[in-house]
Amino acid sequence: MAQETDDKFSRRDFVKGAAAFTATAGAVARNAAAAGDAKSGQAGGSSSSSGEIPKRPLGKTGVQVSIIGVGGYHLGSTRDQQEANELVAKALDAGITFFDNAWDYHKGLSEERLGVALKGKREQAFLMTKVCTHGRGKDVAMEMLEQSLRRLQTDHLDLWQIHEVIYYNDPDLIFRPGGAAEALLEAKQKGKVRFIGFTGHKDPAIHLRMLAQNFPFDTVQMPLNAFDATFRSFETQVLPEANKRGMGILGMKSLGGSGEMVTSGAITAEEGLRYAMSLPVATTVSGMDSLAVLEQNLRVARGFQAMSAGEMQALRERVRVYAADGRFELFKTTKKYDGDLGREQHHYPPAEKLPA
Repeated sequence: MAQETDDKFSRRDFVKGAAAFTATAGAVARNAAAAGDAKSGQAGGSSSSSGEIPKRPLGKTGVQVSIIGVGGYHLGSTRDQQEANELVAKALDAGITFFDNAWDYHKGLSEERLGVALKGKREQAFLMTKVCTHGRGKDVAMEMLEQSLRRLQTDHLDLWQIHEVIYYNDPDLIFRPGGAAEALLEAKQKGKVRFIGFTGHKDPAIHLRMLAQNFPFDTVQMPLNAFDATFRSFETQVLPEANKRGMGILGMKSLGGSGEMVTSGAITAEEGLRYAMSLPVATTVSGMDSLAVLEQNLRVARGFQAMSAGEMQALRERVRVYAADGRFELFKTTKKYDGDLGREQHHYPPAEKLPA
């Protein structure tokens, strides 16, 4: 199964890889602060000296969300419901408000765990989940919405997005009569969802085709990291267009999706997350399957200081040789991260049955 946060890479490995480079990342942050580099203005509300987690506007919605969000897939990877409860509670207490999920994550377990964890705390969270129609129509989407609401134990979503828009005919299927786009509008009109959007990780051209429909999307989610700028780039192609439209932008895959960019030593976890959060986005969704990973992310998010334009360019240049062929962004170049349900609906075999 695919996921929209960092995939196929244990979040415990994230901590191990990050620890190996903590001294380097700390030196970068200290030097940036000493030079006043945080005044770069890369993203509104991106810097804070109070130790709190800053918030940013979610496009034109009038809502502000935390600059880091909890990825939903990895809630299904926690040891049990108790660990998920503790992780969500600590995230909320720390000031994280944005919670991601999707109808098909762990066959519904991720939504169920988040629903239980938010019981009595729902008003503190900005709750998003994704519909997984993969070309099927409005009726299927509305059924999935009701299932998601039951699992999440809520009567409405703050944000409902179309999941995994990664096939070149997806825009045609979504916007055809009776397609998923009609479900988004109906759900919003009925008050079951406040805002609507779409996600994808494959090719900027598909995102641009979605935007060209001039549909009233409130948000868009895309992979954004220091490597993306060099190869099939969402940062250079989609991000400016989405910002021009005033959309709320959600970043994901800050470590490249597979994590090898950290474990190989090409970049540190702190550098990767800080780069992504320094872009003009509302929030960066990060998978967290343990309290240790949550604490790792909080160390970056608390009192966040954005990279300067110079720092960001230096990091892009440093990793350019690793980024040029997409080897650390396999979600763009292979089928490794494409969900089986989506492949089935598009009449393709599951990834494990493809030639090596």
